[in-house]
Amino acid sequence: TTIQQHDATMREFLSWVLEPHQALVDLSSADVERYLRLKSPAVTRQTLQHTVARLRGFLRYGYERGDIRSRLDTMIDTPRTYRGELPPRAPDWRLVQELLGSIDRSGRAGWRDYAILHLMAHYGLRPSEIVTLRLDSMDWSAGVLHVEQRKTRSPLVLPLVAETLSMLRLYLCRGRPTTRHPELFLRARSPEGALQPSTVTTIFEKRARLSGLALGGYSAYCLRHAFAMRLLTRGVGVKAIGDLLGHRSLESTCQYLRLDVDMLREVALPVPTVEPTGGL
Repeated sequence: TTIQQHDATMREFLSWVLEPHQALVDLSSADVERYLRLKSPAVTRQTLQHTVARLRGFLRYGYERGDIRSRLDTMIDTPRTYRGELPPRAPDWRLVQELLGSIDRSGRAGWRDYAILHLMAHYGLRPSEIVTLRLDSMDWSAGVLHVEQRKTRSPLVLPLVAETLSMLRLYLCRGRPTTRHPELFLRARSPEGALQPSTVTTIFEKRARLSGLALGGYSAYCLRHAFAMRLLTRGVGVKAIGDLLGHRSLESTCQYLRLDVDMLREVALPVPTVEPTGGL
């Protein structure tokens, strides 16, 4: 996926700035500036940061090989971003349920995809946590799921409701092939093996597209954000939400508060009225 992203950025850059008869060696700082001027209005600063990083790597590599005459990578400024600048995007919970309901579970891949997206939506799991789940992550007698959080390097124990336990049993019977691999979720095609986090993103994008729902512009992480917002609207405390999401800092959880403006209006205190006095 990383290689594809670098390739796409460099193809776009070269197609935008190189004239038909212009050689790569003749690239100039003006060409780089022109590309970034054209690119920046169409993307966020976060996306532009990634674009600049890929561009720098390409220009540095080209200079070291002698394919580019000037040292251009050091002339590009990285756009600044600010923590909490953009709150997470969360689709309405009914839309999430419609997405899950749209998944065809007549085959193994459908059951796998449904189970993955169910766990992300109902328990807020990250793609990196989904792919590390193993068969022994489930404690059936206690009804809990043991999750290894790659981001925080800490274990998380999640109690599972009866509906989820039943769904996982059906997945093991109908969706997971009999195999020696210990991972809970496996690739649907050969070679057999564990999933990559990027595959979980691809699964979400595929199911969102097939559903025909208004999920354009959302990523797989929107299910995690929808989970947090659902808890918030039900009155669950921010600290408890942070514990379920595996946040180390309360600041990470508090960004969800800025999403539900209507709920904040409901809890706002009324402005007191002031009776006019004779002196006024």
